[in-house]
Amino acid sequence: MKLDAAEAEEYGPFGAPLFDGPEARALRRVGVIDVGSNSVRLVVFDGAARSPAYFFNEKILCGLGAGLAETGLLNPRGRERALVALRRFAILARGMEVNSLTAVATAAVREARDGPAFEAEVEQSTGLKLWVIDGAEEARLSAQGVLLGWPEAKGLICDIGGSSMELAVLPGEGRVGATVSGKLGPLKLQDVKTKSARRDEIDAGVRAMAEALGQDRTEKLFLVGGSWRAIARIDMQRRNYPLHVLHEYTMTPNDLRATIKLIESADMDALRQETGTSEARMSLVPIAAEVLSRVVKTFRPKEIAVSSYGIREGLLYERMPEVLRARDPLIESCRASEAASARLPGFGRVLYRFISPLFSRVGDRRLRLIRACCLLHDVSWRAHPDYRAEICFDNATRANLGGLTHSERVYLGLALLHRYRNKREGTPFMALAPLLGEADTRQAEVVGKAMRFGAMFSAQDPGLMGSMKLYPKKAELELSLPRGDGEALFGEVADARFKSLASSLGCTPTVKVLRE
Repeated sequence: MKLDAAEAEEYGPFGAPLFDGPEARALRRVGVIDVGSNSVRLVVFDGAARSPAYFFNEKILCGLGAGLAETGLLNPRGRERALVALRRFAILARGMEVNSLTAVATAAVREARDGPAFEAEVEQSTGLKLWVIDGAEEARLSAQGVLLGWPEAKGLICDIGGSSMELAVLPGEGRVGATVSGKLGPLKLQDVKTKSARRDEIDAGVRAMAEALGQDRTEKLFLVGGSWRAIARIDMQRRNYPLHVLHEYTMTPNDLRATIKLIESADMDALRQETGTSEARMSLVPIAAEVLSRVVKTFRPKEIAVSSYGIREGLLYERMPEVLRARDPLIESCRASEAASARLPGFGRVLYRFISPLFSRVGDRRLRLIRACCLLHDVSWRAHPDYRAEICFDNATRANLGGLTHSERVYLGLALLHRYRNKREGTPFMALAPLLGEADTRQAEVVGKAMRFGAMFSAQDPGLMGSMKLYPKKAELELSLPRGDGEALFGEVADARFKSLASSLGCTPTVKVLRE
């Protein structure tokens, strides 16, 4: 979105706020009920529309599609459990004053002979009208869910449900390309009598889907669906990975091969307990791993990424106007947090302008992260001072934020930790330090200490902050202060923080008082 001259001057790289505009307000308390072949889930979104928080999220593993391939009917027990869950969800949605509720059903309901009868029963007993979508629409919505978190996503998404698997091409620029759906869900494949017959069916199915897409290669594969996430948890466990956030968790093909080999030989009950996976989900993992192995062999990605966003988030994305889709989900979410929780909403933008001269040589991706740091620098001020730094770190590394790699999460957390604390030894960062390189660790410290110093002026007129200049060749950090009140604000604590910042930069600190 282009800003006019006045807005550009006022907001600079942040853009004009949208999270409180009419487009965003229309997307508050949006509910989605997803009736899948394996699970039935209610999600209610709220918060910043471009990067919404999960106001409510509940899932019941009903197994509607169990035995469908053999009987052609929805599983009787699964059908009963689904109806109980849907009655509960309809009542909850009314109680939460959801202003928009969509109930969508996928492969099991669309393929079962008694699917129409189930739709009628749902509407009669709950008032919910199910929107039964075909495979192409399911693939498109799942791809849009990925775009909600990764606006720049480019590659191939693979969404696995209980009864089907969908593929969609993401050509870039926020678009969804060709889509295809196949009957390769683990619930359906459970009904294949022998392992060799199942392998043949998987091979033929993936090959047919690749031919339908007209491609057999992708640089990046985005995985959507509970079975894929369960495999990713096992991969984390095998690698002793320190950050247990599935969204944007990445694996190499070699990582995945090692994990699939572990699944083939491991005690699944022990693995289930180690990873905290439900028994119903873990029962599908071995078959899902067979499917994923064939997908990776066929499309040969260099990188495999897990997306916690899928069809439900895709439905929210569907409702967004282009003006919202074009916004950065990370920045919009951080701005909403600042507006709701900071002592001085809006100061994050002022703080960014104050510290940005220290980072004139970093790229746009990193500047974006520094902007996010500034917006979040004060949102945890209500925490006890003894724990504030650690709480900031934990919130940043585990928050529901889109558009962040895992290393960027750790960078954000470390910068916010240093906003409140000079030293990082003995903090939760140390366990995650391997995810962040040495140079990025030093830079995050500089960001944090720069915010720590800049916050000394936050209760005053921003014009009293003065300005900083970094002279790398001279190894000098210069602070220019306006005479009078600006000079008076630079007290002993501010002086100590300025010297600490200069030390982190390996610079000599100098202070200059400007003439009036």
